[in-house]
Amino acid sequence: MTEFASHFVEIDGIRTHYLDEGDGPVVVLLHSGEFGGAAEISWEHNIPALAEHFRVVAPDWLGFGRTDKLYDFGNARDRVWGHMRRFFEVMGIAQADFIGNSMGGSNLARIAADPPVIFPIRSVILASGGGFTPETEERKTLLSYDGTPEAMAALLKAMLHDPKWGDDADYVARRQEMALMPGAWECAAAARFKSPAAAAKSSGFGAADVTPYENIAFPTMIIAGAEDRLREKGYAKILGDRIPDCELHVLENCGHCPNIEESEFFNEHVIAFLKRIHAASL
Repeated sequence: MTEFASHFVEIDGIRTHYLDEGDGPVVVLLHSGEFGGAAEISWEHNIPALAEHFRVVAPDWLGFGRTDKLYDFGNARDRVWGHMRRFFEVMGIAQADFIGNSMGGSNLARIAADPPVIFPIRSVILASGGGFTPETEERKTLLSYDGTPEAMAALLKAMLHDPKWGDDADYVARRQEMALMPGAWECAAAARFKSPAAAAKSSGFGAADVTPYENIAFPTMIIAGAEDRLREKGYAKILGDRIPDCELHVLENCGHCPNIEESEFFNEHVIAFLKRIHAASL
């Protein structure tokens, strides 16, 4: 386990946690949104390698990790995206390469495809982000996390292809620590709450993906797992064909988090991609 120094900044009254390692062009890492999702959990296998070449900034989304636990029941998406946009402004990040996993990647793809783009994006890397999200049994397992170690182990086996992650008691315990921080479970679960007076509401999964991927005007790379049971088979190629300037890698024997399961491949290809982007801009 790699440990990183925690940093905090106040964003419009919200105490916001981030990791900040290395020097050079800024690379922003946007973590996933499962129970216990956080910058240090999503990116611990990637930050050391990336920080040898770039300044790596990995914030915790609003309500996740060590950032304040707030949830906007009136307009959650705009509040979360607006908080992150303000983070970049306060941090003085005028342009960056963005990498997003799962929720982080899906948010990144939607923002990149919807001008005027509210994040300072130079290039986009999607690690199992974007695309239709079917309501599979594995998805139901993620949503049913009840705070027990057994449920966390099941969550990990649903996300990751190799069962070793869910069988590793120490790894499960680290995930549990993040998932059970005060307010963390409540924020992750809040998206499923509804008023008794409101129309029936599903988990939000299984709804059509209407993101206009053709509008993404940034150099893009997709790295996906062929055994991702939280997405439809073949979704990554569909996205890659729709994004004008896109490099695609689909990894065998890999699930929803190639940044974790195939970190060496991920790091090598991300670094090479980013160096090509920066060389082309000179």
